[in-house]
Amino acid sequence: MTENGSSPTSRRGLLLAAGSAGVAALAAACSGPTGTRGAAGQPSASPSPEPSPGGSTPPCVLAVEAGAGPYYLDLDRVRSDITEGRGGVPFRLDLTVVRASAGCRPVTDAAVGIWHADASGAYSTGGATFLRGTQVTDGAGRSTFRTIVPGWYAGLAPHIHFKVRPDRRTETTSQFFFPEDLLVRVYARPPYAQRRAPKHPNARDSRYRASGSAMTLALVPDGDGYRAAYTVGIA
Repeated sequence: MTENGSSPTSRRGLLLAAGSAGVAALAAACSGPTGTRGAAGQPSASPSPEPSPGGSTPPCVLAVEAGAGPYYLDLDRVRSDITEGRGGVPFRLDLTVVRASAGCRPVTDAAVGIWHADASGAYSTGGATFLRGTQVTDGAGRSTFRTIVPGWYAGLAPHIHFKVRPDRRTETTSQFFFPEDLLVRVYARPPYAQRRAPKHPNARDSRYRASGSAMTLALVPDGDGYRAAYTVGIA
């Protein structure tokens, strides 16, 4: 499958991410005056950030926005577990949504949707809904998805699409990538190993080269799979 219908990656100031590398220089022009900015680094690999003493909020810096691709479906499937029995290495994704223009305060009741390919590189289409779902952020701006590490396809870096809709009028769309060394290990396991994976699944993708430093998840082991946490903010 391909994503020829996706719009090119841009550097508009609509999406922000906590602790993202390579984009801190852009943050000063777009972060709110009371917001804090982290030094260039990696997204948090721990569970969703907890408020620190004194009531401070997670730092956020400007990241990149990307198109939804041709496989986005606006489904009202509010659920945390989106696997629907699809085989693969388990993956838990903890997301926290904050409003950068308000000092990175958590955003409550925002709709956060994710969708991605299965282990064979296929997306659910038509009446199928596997590996798609939406969560509504809680009072701390948090949502959790239980899924699998996506497979590879069509010369693109493996990724998870996500869309944040704080209200009926606005939305922000982007995608997460994975560390290449981890993908190589995962793709040697079943069911991914049924296909011969590329030696460098990320390096082939110009979008990864443009925004991978900001949008690559930092995964840590979690049982027989992995988990990662990321804080995204909206202007």
